[in-house]
Amino acid sequence: MKNPFTAHPRSVGESYFEHLGFALKFGLKMTLAGLAAVVHALLPFLFITTAGKANDELQAIRKNSPGRHKQIQSQEKQIS
Repeated sequence: MKNPFTAHPRSVGESYFEHLGFALKFGLKMTLAGLAAVVHALLPFLFITTAGKANDELQAIRKNSPGRHKQIQSQEKQIS
């Protein structure tokens, strides 16, 4: 039986703790960008480019990770 704590991290070329760190950093950045977008919705003069820049950074982080880059390509092939 596959260990659910290590199967996915291994599939992207990471240990459990490497994946934990990556996912926490990634999730925190997403959360902060989402909060900035909510504030921007209410007060459009604030955080004008924050969410867009964060999205670009998150996409670059995923594409620069070898294991994740393979998963992205695989997902794109399934969609097309």
